[in-house]
Amino acid sequence: MFYVLLSVICSVTVSVIIKLAKKNGVQHLHLIVWNYPIAVLATLLCLKPSTVVVPPTALPWGLYLLLAVLLPSIFLCIAYAIQHNGIVKTEIAQRLSLFIPLMAAFFIFQERIGVSKLMGIVVGIAAILCSIGWKKEGAKKGWLYVLAVFLGMGIIDILFKKVAMFRAVPYTYSMLLIFLLAMFMAFVFLTYRVSIKKERLQFKSIVWGIVLGLFNFGNILFYMKAHQELSESPSIVFTGMNIGVILLGAIVGVGFFSERLTFLNKIGLLLAVVSVLIIAFL
Repeated sequence: MFYVLLSVICSVTVSVIIKLAKKNGVQHLHLIVWNYPIAVLATLLCLKPSTVVVPPTALPWGLYLLLAVLLPSIFLCIAYAIQHNGIVKTEIAQRLSLFIPLMAAFFIFQERIGVSKLMGIVVGIAAILCSIGWKKEGAKKGWLYVLAVFLGMGIIDILFKKVAMFRAVPYTYSMLLIFLLAMFMAFVFLTYRVSIKKERLQFKSIVWGIVLGLFNFGNILFYMKAHQELSESPSIVFTGMNIGVILLGAIVGVGFFSERLTFLNKIGLLLAVVSVLIIAFL
């Protein structure tokens, strides 16, 4: 469980870094761009992906390219969701995005997932709806970002699962290629903003981006190690990670950033925890 705890801490710290960086005048895109070179270097150094003998034409480039576009795009949505809705609600949306693969399995691939799983999905959707600050000024924009995080992270999860099913290529090698492509796409976005929108590059955005990249990769690395350590109890890792992030995100958001939760938001927080427990153990 030690690796689960480290993964939870890294995950919430990513949200904290995004919030603090914005307060220090770092633009979201500039912050996120510099996260990807760290992801590439860390993958090479920590995961040491083995080379493959598969011809380049045999690689699932469609999946790689989709992920390369979605990863920086949804990361940007996460940043704006944190800005408009706060850490608590954004973390709930990210964690409950796990229902998107379950719904896809049931409705698209016609797999049997059981009544309890469907119940968990319904409770999870109720949690999302309760978590949104409907009556606040600018709520529409915030609602759209939360929805984008919920749907986008779910789709990314589905795509990564499809990449893992491509047995001809080691998963770590695929991760390296995806991060390289995502880095390229992120720099394309940045080039547009600098050349067309005339935004200035700042050294502090590079520093904040490096720190973000370290914790973001730490989240991935420790989560993988947790699954390796508890390979016979994946539900424990699943439950500990998702509930841990929701609860720690709530503590940090309310305790350190004075995020206000309405009674309905608190119900959403409780429902989020309940929905994860239903999915994991019923």
